[in-house]
Amino acid sequence: MTSTDSTSAADFSVDHPRIEKAVREILAAVGEDPDREGLLETPARVARMYAEMFSGLHKDPSIHLQKVFTESYDEVVLIKDINFCSMCEHHLLPFTGKAHVGYLAEGKVVGLSKLARVVEEVARRPQVQERMTEQIANLVETELGARGVAVVLEATHSCMTMRGVKKPGSMCMTSSMRGVFRENLSSRAEILGLIMGSAR
Repeated sequence: MTSTDSTSAADFSVDHPRIEKAVREILAAVGEDPDREGLLETPARVARMYAEMFSGLHKDPSIHLQKVFTESYDEVVLIKDINFCSMCEHHLLPFTGKAHVGYLAEGKVVGLSKLARVVEEVARRPQVQERMTEQIANLVETELGARGVAVVLEATHSCMTMRGVKKPGSMCMTSSMRGVFRENLSSRAEILGLIMGSAR
């Protein structure tokens, strides 16, 4: 595959040659030879990787929540352990973990896989975990009109496990509570119990 090949529609918005040029400069700057056999194709590989990792920049995750189903159900809907991989915007290193997304239905439900798609697309952009948590909650609250929304993310960040303080095994947890899950302590306790009740 050449540097101009596209693996997805998002690639058309990514300047592959510019990334390749920058990667060559980085390799030279750290004292490597960009023309060494093992590194010859590295700039093109990195360009394709960035096109994939940042593909969420060119997508609107709200489209996954447009199609809803009318149901009399008015209790909690919760999807746990949605695996994700995002890129920390401070060091351009990955952070990986699980998202738990729940909402208190108000006569409308959405296909379960759609919540996972929202998480995936919000993750695929330069991110910080706190903002990612808020963005997912905003989308579910706005598009579903739910009485309550709860989003909890738990992730391991490469920028503090492999560099800097070097603390492997550390976990960052963030949450965003909306509606009744924010206003009512018993409702918040219920959703957190469902999310963390069988936590590892």
